[in-house]
Amino acid sequence: MAFDIIGDIHGCNDTLQALLQKLGYAVKDGVWSHPARKVIFLGDFIDRDLGQRNVIEIVRPMIEQGAAQAVMGNHEYNAIAWHTVVDGKPLRPNSEKNFRQHRAFLEAYPDDDERSEVIDWFKTLPLWLDTGELCVIHACWDPTLMLRIADTQQGSHLLGDELLFESSRKGSWQHTAIETLLKGKEISLPDGVIFHDKDGNPRNEIRVRFWDRTVMNYQEAFFGPEKFRTHIPEHPIEHDYVIDYDASLPPLFLGHYWLDSKPAPLASNIACVDYSVAKAGGRLVAYRWDGEQQLSNEKFVCVNRIEA
Repeated sequence: MAFDIIGDIHGCNDTLQALLQKLGYAVKDGVWSHPARKVIFLGDFIDRDLGQRNVIEIVRPMIEQGAAQAVMGNHEYNAIAWHTVVDGKPLRPNSEKNFRQHRAFLEAYPDDDERSEVIDWFKTLPLWLDTGELCVIHACWDPTLMLRIADTQQGSHLLGDELLFESSRKGSWQHTAIETLLKGKEISLPDGVIFHDKDGNPRNEIRVRFWDRTVMNYQEAFFGPEKFRTHIPEHPIEHDYVIDYDASLPPLFLGHYWLDSKPAPLASNIACVDYSVAKAGGRLVAYRWDGEQQLSNEKFVCVNRIEA
């Protein structure tokens, strides 16, 4: 099977339709489909842009009718936790910061029952996919954490209730697992060093190139928008954070990282397809995978962000 792996959409409905058309998909019986290919979505359908409802009305029928598959993104996880109340408190604090991030989704689904039904659908999205020929996860492929999740859920890759509840408790292994798989492998910067992320939030941790043993310092290890790299110190890293992903393993596809460089493989068999579509000048990116083990620059397909 040939797949088109599409990165984070974040409510950019018009841009999604433009990319699907460029890839040769068309609406048939109400569902976007292709005669010979299927889509794999990397999650993060929601938040940020204004086309929340429209995006879900495209991707959900594609998944339910077999024209696509998808994994859960951290924004779907956040939405589930925001709307799950235990002992009178939501699992994701309804803080001003979290509200700003989630506001576009709340405005798209003002009806409580309809919103709850969409949240229930988010819960059907697996945390990762492994077809035997390729692997897909939103942020970080960590086999140790994935095996522990599967072992505690009778093999399931879904976000079960216990995993959801426990992952909301900082300090639990489940919290570490979900943070890593859906938000990326992070390491702390040297004492006193911070940088500000794309939303202006101060951070003293960086997401890292978790597969890359060639990096020697924090700046080289940083994985995210290139404009932030010079904000990261060149201090040597003194501990091993690498998760081995050998070049002989199936191709691995990631989203999540808001890259702003020219789309290219990260390694011979690893690619990220999130190129910041929700910000001005961003792109929605797909990789057209046809079974190759070694990934190629020429297989990326992009459309520029269409302003709503």
